[in-house]
Amino acid sequence: MCVTPSSKDISSPFLKLMYITNNPAVALIAERNLVDRIWVDLETIGKAKRQADFDSVKSNHTIEDISVIRKVIQSAALLVRINPLHEGTKHEIEEVISRGADIIMLPMYHTVEDAKKFVDIVNGRVKTTLLLETIAAERNVEETTKLSGADEIHIGLNDLHIEYKMKFMFELLANGKVDAICEKIKSVGIPYGFGGIAGLDEGGLLPGRIIIAEHYRIGSSMAILSRSFCDAGKERNLDKVAEAFSKDMKEIREYEDYLANAPASFFENNQEVLRKKVKKIVQNLSRTQS
Repeated sequence: MCVTPSSKDISSPFLKLMYITNNPAVALIAERNLVDRIWVDLETIGKAKRQADFDSVKSNHTIEDISVIRKVIQSAALLVRINPLHEGTKHEIEEVISRGADIIMLPMYHTVEDAKKFVDIVNGRVKTTLLLETIAAERNVEETTKLSGADEIHIGLNDLHIEYKMKFMFELLANGKVDAICEKIKSVGIPYGFGGIAGLDEGGLLPGRIIIAEHYRIGSSMAILSRSFCDAGKERNLDKVAEAFSKDMKEIREYEDYLANAPASFFENNQEVLRKKVKKIVQNLSRTQS
């Protein structure tokens, strides 16, 4: 059965924003600026090979980091992404739970049986999030949503666009693929989200404000704060990290206040802007790579 959300993960009118870090000082800064979830990332199996040619984050987090972060955060939920299913999954889940995770995320699953094995091991002791990032998982999404114990589904645009052999992860948003997946999840009432966001006017040619508006149009309830939002791994000055979090989180939440009551025409226009920008980005990437 699905667990009741803990006091650290109470439903809110805003997106649940998640930040990946194993640095306790950064975790505290994020929590103080009302980031909803601090994310410890244990996934290493197969990731370097899958993403060898892509500028993506390769985690160096360890199981001990869960205990470190657990000791410092109070209001934010502690989310831990484990490795894909392997012979040590049960042991890994047991240790993650014993160290205080509030939510466990399973990456790179393919079948309903994969998802069931995961939720059965967790057995309602903490919340579960399925990271849908394979074509097989996409094809099985309707059956997967019927699983007792599957609390949330997050669409991982990075690995999914790689498997589709696309040039840019947000092609999946521009071509309607994310909409179609979310509609199937929405029909059964499971919370869902996708991808990551930068600050409102950050993110290069595709500013964060465009992606955040798409979350509201589609009915998403969660998003990852990306490196473009704040790359605390490179910025060693904690005062600057705190300043970035304070400024950008305030701007995002104020923008969400507007989006909550924005007219349908706003979202239609934003979607069209997204499609045009994604098309241009893909064209530029094609020219660069040819």
